[in-house]
Amino acid sequence: MSAGTEESEVRRGVAGLRLGGRLGGLSLGRQVFVLALWPLLEQVMTFLVSFTDLFLAGRIAEGAERVAILDAMGLSGYVAWFFNILQGAVATGVLALVSRATGGGDRALAERGLGQGVWLGLAAGCGSMVLLLAGVPLLLRWVGLSPAACVEAEQYLRVMALSGPFSGVMLAINAALRGAGDTRTPFLAMIVVNVANVLLSWAFVFGPGPLGGHGVAGIAVGTVGGWICGLAAVVLLVGRGPEAVLRWTRAGVLPHPGTLRRIVRVGVPQSVEIGCMWLIHSYGLRVITAIEGEGSLGSHILAIRIESMSFLPGFAIGTAAATLAGQSLGAGSRELAVKAVRLCWLAAVLLMSGIGLCFATCNEWLIGLMAPGSGLHISMAAPLLVVCAVAQPFFATCIVLKTSMRGAGATGSVLRWSFGSMFFHRVIVLSLMSHFGTPTLVWVWIVFSIDQIVQAAVFARLHFRGTWLDARV
Repeated sequence: MSAGTEESEVRRGVAGLRLGGRLGGLSLGRQVFVLALWPLLEQVMTFLVSFTDLFLAGRIAEGAERVAILDAMGLSGYVAWFFNILQGAVATGVLALVSRATGGGDRALAERGLGQGVWLGLAAGCGSMVLLLAGVPLLLRWVGLSPAACVEAEQYLRVMALSGPFSGVMLAINAALRGAGDTRTPFLAMIVVNVANVLLSWAFVFGPGPLGGHGVAGIAVGTVGGWICGLAAVVLLVGRGPEAVLRWTRAGVLPHPGTLRRIVRVGVPQSVEIGCMWLIHSYGLRVITAIEGEGSLGSHILAIRIESMSFLPGFAIGTAAATLAGQSLGAGSRELAVKAVRLCWLAAVLLMSGIGLCFATCNEWLIGLMAPGSGLHISMAAPLLVVCAVAQPFFATCIVLKTSMRGAGATGSVLRWSFGSMFFHRVIVLSLMSHFGTPTLVWVWIVFSIDQIVQAAVFARLHFRGTWLDARV
C-alpha cells in the first residue's frame, strides 16, 4: 500500500478498516456522532428520571421531614449509583469482548458475548441485591444519618434492591449492543425504563389510595417496575429487522466457559475498582453527614444531580470512545484507536466545560429548581456548582480516557491508578481535615476536584504512553 493510500485511509477514520456492525462506511466523526448520540439522549432521559425522583421526594413533606427525606434520597442515590455500576463491571467485559469480535468480523463470538453476558449480568444483579439487603443496617450506621433519615432510606433501599436481577441483565444486553455499534436499541429500551419509572413512581406517591401514599418506598417501586419493563423491551428488540447487529442464538445463550472467562477477566478488575471506589465514597459521605447543621447530605446530592447534566453526556461520549477503541483494536489498528479516543476526548472537554459555565452563572436558580423554597439547600449547594464548574475539563478527561481504556480491556491499569488517587485524596486528606476540624461542604468538594485534576494528569500520561493498547481480551 502506498503512503498516499495509507494517509487517505487514516483520514477516512475507522471506516477505512471496514468495521462490523453499523459503523462500516462512516467517517470517524460520524462514527463518534452515531455512537454518542443515542447514549447522550439516554443519559438525558436518565437525568430526567433522577430529577423526577428528587422532585417527588422534595414534595412529599415540609420542614424537618423534607430535610430527612432529601438526606435519605441522597444516600439512596449513592447506593443506586454503586448498585448499577457494580453490575456495569460485567457490562464492561461484554462491551470489550463484543467490540473486539465485531471489529474482527467474528459475529459468532459477538453473539456468544451477548448470551454469556446475560448469565453474568443475572449473577451480578442477584449478588448486588443480596449484598444490599444484608448490608442496609450496617450502611446506615456507618454513614451516620439522622434517625428520621435512616427510616426513609431503609424503606427506599429495601425495595430498590429487588431491581438487581433485572437491571443486571439489561445492562449486559445494552453493552453487547453498543459494542456491536448499535446504540439506538439500548436508548429505546431505556426510554421504556424511564417512562415506566416516572409513571409508576408518581402513581405510588401521589396517586389515589390505596395505590398512592407510599412515600419514598413508592418511588422505589417505580424504579423496580421501570427495570422490569425495560428488560422485557430490550429482549424483544434484539435481533429485530434485517440490519440487526446481534441476534439471539442457541449457541450464544448456552453456557460457554471460555467466553465467560474472557468477560470475567476484563470485568473483575473493574468490579474491584468499583467496590473500593464506593467504600471510599462512603467515607466521604460519612464526613459530609458529620458537618454541623442539617441538610449537608441532601445539598450534596442536589449538587451532584445538577452536575450530572454535564457528566452524563460525558459518559455518552466515553461510550463512543470505548466502542471505537475496541473495534479498532479488533480490526488491528492501534493508530486509529488512538485517533478515535482523542477526538472523543476533545469533544467531551469542550462540551462539559461549556456546561460548567452554566453551573457557575446559574447555580442558585438550578438548585432552586430542584428544591423550591428551601433556602437552606440553596445556600449550601449553590457554591458547590462553582467548584464543580472549574473541574469540568479534568472530569471530562477522566471519563473519556478511563472509559476508553476499559473498552480496550485495560481495566487493571484503571483500577490501580484510579484507586490510588481516590484513596489518597478522599480518605487520607479528608481524614486529616476532619482531625483538625470539621471541613465545610465546599472544602470537601474542593478535595474531590483536586482528585479529579490529579487523575486527569495521570490518565493523560497513561494514554500517551500507549500501554493500554496492548491489553488482552
